[in-house]
Amino acid sequence: MTDSGRWPVRPVPALLRDRYLQTGAWHDDTLGALVDRSLAAVPDAGIHIWSESRPWHGTYAAIHAEARRLLGALRAAGLERGDVVAFQLPNWREAVVAFYALAMGDFVLVPIVPIYGPKEVRFILGQCGARAYISADRYGHVDYLDVVDGAGPDELPELAVHLVVGSKGSGEPVPRLGWDVVDGSSPVAPDPRAEADDVCVLAYTSGTTSDPKGVMHSHRTLLAELEHMRLWITRGSPILMGSPVTHATGMLGAVLAPLTLGQDIHLIDRWDPTRVLDIMVEADIGAGTGASVFLASILDHPGFTPEHARRIPRVGLGGAPVPSVLAERAAAQGITIIRAYGSTEHPSITGSSFDDPAAKRHATDGRPLPGVDIRLVDSDGRPVPAGEPGEIWSRGPDLCVGYTDPSLTREAFDDDGWYRTGDLGVLDDDGFVTITDRLNDVIIRGGENISAAEVEQAITALEQVAEVAVVAAPDERLGEHACAVVRLAPGVHPLGLDKVTAHLERVGLARQKWPEALLLVDDFPRTATGKVRKVDLRRQLRTESSSRWTR
Repeated sequence: MTDSGRWPVRPVPALLRDRYLQTGAWHDDTLGALVDRSLAAVPDAGIHIWSESRPWHGTYAAIHAEARRLLGALRAAGLERGDVVAFQLPNWREAVVAFYALAMGDFVLVPIVPIYGPKEVRFILGQCGARAYISADRYGHVDYLDVVDGAGPDELPELAVHLVVGSKGSGEPVPRLGWDVVDGSSPVAPDPRAEADDVCVLAYTSGTTSDPKGVMHSHRTLLAELEHMRLWITRGSPILMGSPVTHATGMLGAVLAPLTLGQDIHLIDRWDPTRVLDIMVEADIGAGTGASVFLASILDHPGFTPEHARRIPRVGLGGAPVPSVLAERAAAQGITIIRAYGSTEHPSITGSSFDDPAAKRHATDGRPLPGVDIRLVDSDGRPVPAGEPGEIWSRGPDLCVGYTDPSLTREAFDDDGWYRTGDLGVLDDDGFVTITDRLNDVIIRGGENISAAEVEQAITALEQVAEVAVVAAPDERLGEHACAVVRLAPGVHPLGLDKVTAHLERVGLARQKWPEALLLVDDFPRTATGKVRKVDLRRQLRTESSSRWTR
């Protein structure tokens, strides 16, 4: 199976394909048809952009009309159905318009998180063969004009147009259009004709590894994931989302799942806890969904009150480890949390239900979701007994159809449709999974493996610790040792390595697992969804002087 011959798509075994079709997990609907239908169904529902620089409040109908004008502008620029279009925008109105327009126009969407700089974006645009690139002119530290203007003559061979928010026309050799062309374009009525098996989204991995990987999702796999996402949305209780529209969490959880339910949509471009708490009261909405840092940041804030807590009856957390202490703090405020586990490749593998016992919701990552199969295996691919750690293999209706690089597809998938996640976990007798580590997040100290996640879980119990990441630091004698990188809780006394190790001794953690260095930081390098970029921390520890560490 291929997608117009551009990218080889992994074959889905016939038994699985038949099962997904017969159970309704797969159907013949397409992303563009769903978006067009949903926008038209509830035209007066609201879309709210809580940006300090580009605020906007309007309706589905207004966004629908602007999306049709954007579609007209792209058609006038020579783009056709099936062309690849990348968009890299903060959570502004234009990001919502771009997502809906590209879906309705049967383009292949390539969402790019705003923090990616010119080098990474040129790689993505060149690899996927993007015909158009929609971006801001500048946001934060990134100059998006330089992505195109600074490219070499052979880096972006397919790019035909650069559409920019915040800048007028010009540009050489790629024509640059300002967003004003959208305002003046004739609207084009959507007429989706894509096939359900076509690739509709190329989602590049979030950047915890060194090289972005192009993950291909078809209409079938993306809409199957949408059904999983809807399980965790409380009808009639809109929430403020900080995850970017250009990341799977924001795309599905912020602007697609609420759309299909006809709910108001609330987005913010910069997650400032003080501002978030004000918005919650002003708009009478919840917040905190996504990576655990979003919820933790508002619970930690001195301005958090019972008025805020009552607006967060339920929160779904995922995309990054969820410390059990955070779950307990939330419960003390009357907030029910669930944990979910997935990846760009397989967005929803396991998850809890809000009706599950607190012990399961707080300490595990849930059970396999509808239609999903998992197995835990050892290094030889043999099943491990319940309670024993193993690598998680998964398959399901929302599993991607491969990578744009066929060699990566061959490495990650087998002939029976199993995806090798690279995550280690434990399965309990009730079928709940707990993620314990990444295969590449194990610290090898003198030949002994140390689970970073186990050490992090123990250190998080210290009241001085707001957040911790345990990573490998170079060691001349042992090869590497554990370094605890800690962000302190507000207003606490400084923390020393001696206090950390004394705590670990009290809780019974084996001495060889104790961190041998401590680094205090104001914040962590993060992906756009709040996940700590451990690859950057490891690089920092390899390249900078150890004088900043406590040893």
